[in-house]
Amino acid sequence: MSAVQFPDAVIMVFAKAPIAGGVKTRLLPVLSATAATELHARLVRHTLATASNAGLCPVQLWCAPATEHPFFKQCAEDFGVTLHAQHGRDLGDRMMHAFDTALRHGKQAIIIGSDCPLLTALDLEAALTALSGGFDAVLGPAQDGGYVLLGLTHVSPVLFENIPWGTSRVLALTRERLQQLQWRAHELPVHWDVDRPEDLEHPFMQKLLRELINT
Repeated sequence: MSAVQFPDAVIMVFAKAPIAGGVKTRLLPVLSATAATELHARLVRHTLATASNAGLCPVQLWCAPATEHPFFKQCAEDFGVTLHAQHGRDLGDRMMHAFDTALRHGKQAIIIGSDCPLLTALDLEAALTALSGGFDAVLGPAQDGGYVLLGLTHVSPVLFENIPWGTSRVLALTRERLQQLQWRAHELPVHWDVDRPEDLEHPFMQKLLRELINT
């Protein structure tokens, strides 16, 4: 990838393989396992399109449980991203490993998931601008008390150990840990993400669900 705005940075998209019953399980009361799986796949592809089309820096797809799933192979072909396997017992371990790997080769790294379809190229640019401008960390807060983006210029296990992932305490605890480390942190505007059945009422999700029904 050439002529990018932030050549020393990387955007890492975390994603699970689209396996029925293994993704978007909190939506299963209102969606079938098949529909939830297809929705997940579309959200991953939407996120990869946003990140790769931005032209900001190289984009990596960090895959769980492994890189071999045909969906990941197709994403690499369609979006020009590289594939990397997630490693670790929980999300904190996996993020720590990814950041440690990325920051051995570059100066700034961002992790995003695929649950925030309204995250834009401008958000990604703002995060990378903050990191390249001297901030140690960037947080993209989520309305539900988690975060949709984490960017770092260096890494510490303090940010990832003993965090109750998937709960409303994640953002507050991460802020506390950043203060404990005495790192300069920049926050992006709060975003909505897709986790619970009520999140499907958002106009973006209603449009996407109509598309799923019609395909």
